[in-house]
Amino acid sequence: MKEMYYDAAIIGGGVIGCAIARELARYDMKICVAEREEDVCSGTTKANSAIVHAGYDASPGSLKARFNLEGNRMMEELSKELDFPFIRNGSLVLCLDEEDLPNLQALLEKGVNNGVEGLTILSGDEVRAIEPNVTDQVVGALYAPTGGIVCPFGLNIALAENACDNGVEFFLNTEILGIEKTTEGFDLKTPDSIIHAKFVINAAGVYADQFHNMVSEKTLTIIPRKGDYLLLDKQAGAHVNHTIFQLPGKMGKGVLVTKTVHGNLLIGPSATDVESKEDVRTTADELTEITKKAAYVVKDIPFRKVITSFSGLRAHEVGGDFVIGEVLDAPGFFDAAGIESPGLTSAPAIGVYVAELVAKKADAKKRADFNGVRKGIVHPEKLTIEERGNLIKEDPRYGTIICRCEGVSEGEIVDSITRTLGAVSLDGVKRRVRAGMGRCQAGFCGPKTIEILARETNRAPEDICKNRPGSNMLKKEEKGAANDRA
Repeated sequence: MKEMYYDAAIIGGGVIGCAIARELARYDMKICVAEREEDVCSGTTKANSAIVHAGYDASPGSLKARFNLEGNRMMEELSKELDFPFIRNGSLVLCLDEEDLPNLQALLEKGVNNGVEGLTILSGDEVRAIEPNVTDQVVGALYAPTGGIVCPFGLNIALAENACDNGVEFFLNTEILGIEKTTEGFDLKTPDSIIHAKFVINAAGVYADQFHNMVSEKTLTIIPRKGDYLLLDKQAGAHVNHTIFQLPGKMGKGVLVTKTVHGNLLIGPSATDVESKEDVRTTADELTEITKKAAYVVKDIPFRKVITSFSGLRAHEVGGDFVIGEVLDAPGFFDAAGIESPGLTSAPAIGVYVAELVAKKADAKKRADFNGVRKGIVHPEKLTIEERGNLIKEDPRYGTIICRCEGVSEGEIVDSITRTLGAVSLDGVKRRVRAGMGRCQAGFCGPKTIEILARETNRAPEDICKNRPGSNMLKKEEKGAANDRA
């Protein structure tokens, strides 16, 4: 069995694990990330609301409140450093009943206590002036100008690529089966290797409780909380401009309606506690629920333009707050657990905090050669006509459109595969350049993308998977089968 030695091992390649990896790469340490899927961004991070929360909702003094505010403040500069999409579009919490206006004021006061800047309460007329498609029943709203939207794939992958470029090793398709304490640290057992690490960072999402409980007598309990979403075509993307929430009232908490950074309209999520940490099925009942709740606060939503539905699991820890820090009875083992909403917003700040804790424990020094800048994939549609023409002259593949719905070229797909931590699956390509993310959901571009993946990774087309191993898109025809059919 192969044995590998590291100063720090991170379990989980989601946005939290990769944020920690990128920040820990600033220090003179040997670091690895172990992810059980074939790619980073394959769990909770790939299926969420893509919201950068302002920070008014979390309880003052909680870790959620602290890291939400810090992460929000970091996001804009980070998007420039790592070249991923982020828009500060602002959010509105709608109040639909005069009796609930005191609750709206209480939410504002909570936000002020948390340090959120710019919060104000708008009248119903003021809300309708900036969002004409909200319900006529709106009597007021909390406006948070610091709220935003982000591409969760873009953020996660950018963090991972930058960490890898700075020396962090990523082990994909690597499931951690067990953890044992040793005199030198911890042994992480995989199916074919042992990772020896002085320090372990547990960023395993809905599975973080299982890893924590392998080393600590003080147990954690994480409940998978499933949320279903509806994604609408880009033709519906301008239906609202801000992220629209509903103040909890007689009709319950409601769901959000928001545009995305890519121009779609997103609605959801539902909230259903499930037993299985793998249960990401969408259900008719839950999709009907979010449809009704969305229609209650936003008028004339063009539901006929729904192009897909999906579901994700939130890691809800029974204590209700993030669990972050060194485990007292397992020195050297650090949790980043129970990271549900506002986890995506909080990720950059959690990364800094946990990395500093680990580096201090390791007495590690800062590296002089750390490079915090990463350049993303070139998207020709964002270039001027002249720039695009020059790009195509240099590489004609950028002039060959593969995904017609999203206008994705062969050059972009090749870049998504051949760059640092490149895609090895159809979903990996989709998350990096959106090939297959549009109206036809890969109905037209899927076969060509499989062909490109096979060519660029030197594999047979039938070996290309949708995501994890075993999800092969094609089946090799057995010899003689064609003749039998004839």
